[in-house]
Amino acid sequence: MSGDGPLLHSILTPALALIGWTLVMCVWLYAVRIPAIGKAGIDPAKAQEPTSLDALPLKVRQVGYNYNHLMEQPTLFYALVFYTYLAGQQNDANILLAWAYVALRVVHSLVQATVNVILLRFGIFAVATLVLAVLAVRDALALL
Repeated sequence: MSGDGPLLHSILTPALALIGWTLVMCVWLYAVRIPAIGKAGIDPAKAQEPTSLDALPLKVRQVGYNYNHLMEQPTLFYALVFYTYLAGQQNDANILLAWAYVALRVVHSLVQATVNVILLRFGIFAVATLVLAVLAVRDALALL
């Protein structure tokens, strides 16, 4: 199988990459959360409310917060990427925007799950949102 196939040049590939990254964050989440739950003496059977995990260290909770964030705005990204593909707007600029969004979300995850500098994290989030908006506007303008 060639390494330079059509999926390498598809706007769908960044969506697959972000799905892959989300799964990495899921593994990271459970790799830190499960041992922390045991160390904190939390009975998993009684942890029915998210607040029951408030006893976990912030470093552990940050990874969970990021995983949750990957279930929020990126859903717009997935819908937009599939719309872009189906509307025939798969072009170099839109593919570049999609990859930029994915890269920014990965950096956002790494910042939030490690150093969690809020102003830096917000800046990355704002730029990612702008990239997403530019992609949406490009698709909307293509309708004209």
